[in-house]
Amino acid sequence: MPKRILNGVVTSNAREKTVTVEVTRHVMHPRYKKYINVTKKYHAHDEKNECNIGDKVTICESSPISKTKSWIVIGNSSSGSI
Repeated sequence: MPKRILNGVVTSNAREKTVTVEVTRHVMHPRYKKYINVTKKYHAHDEKNECNIGDKVTICESSPISKTKSWIVIGNSSSGSI
């Protein structure tokens, strides 16, 4: 089974080697058939501490690293805004 890969935005980098990534999905409501945005936050492992708040990152599922962290940052692109 392939590992899940998600794209999101870094919302926090306060901890050592850990970032919080907010992932937004566009899903259809089962009853009303209207598309809504569903947001979820994931804790991801950032080995080099190079992600900053606002960066767009790609995270990949992995085996558990700690109690809440089971994702790894595999790609990072800066937002470029000041």
